[in-house]
This record gives sequence, structure tokens and C-alpha cells, in this order.
Amino acid sequence: MINVAPRDEREALVDLAADRLAFLVLAFGLLLAVMYRSFVLDEASWDLIGLIVLAGAAGFVYRLQARATSGRWLALRFVTVVVAAAIAAVIVLAFSGR
Repeated sequence: MINVAPRDEREALVDLAADRLAFLVLAFGLLLAVMYRSFVLDEASWDLIGLIVLAGAAGFVYRLQARATSGRWLALRFVTVVVAAAIAAVIVLAFSGR
């Protein structure tokens, strides 16, 4: 990559924060699109859910490879995945009878 102008730490931190915000907007926007397609249009949205899961998995793998994780961080992620799966199961069971 060609670096045209020298950058300081603040610019790099702002770039990281902007990317983090952009990912959150994209992920929650996709989740809203999935909800709309599922509840209003009664369509399956596995493609969009797959994008969200794939993006999260890519970040997870990158952090693992960079060894930027701790035991507490991994435990919190594990609990988050288990709770999300439980909520998803309840939603699927609640709306499977339509």
C-alpha cells in the first residue's frame, strides 16, 4: 500500500472507530432487513443472516490469530453466542406454527 501522506496515531484511531461504527450500522441494518423480510414478507433471510455471522466470525478469527484475546473475552463471547442461540430458538418455536 502506498502511503501518500504521513499519518499520526489519532488518525489511525479515528479510522478504526469509523470502521467499527460502519460495521455496527451495517450489521443492525441487515438485521432489520432480515426482520422485515421474515415478518412482513414472510420470506427466508438465511443469506443476510449468513453475512452477519460470517462478518462476526472473520473478526473473531482475526483476533484469535493476532492473539488479541483473553480468557474472559472468550468466555463472554461464548455466553453471548449461547444466549443468542437460545433467543433464536425461542423465536423460531414461537413463530413456527403460523
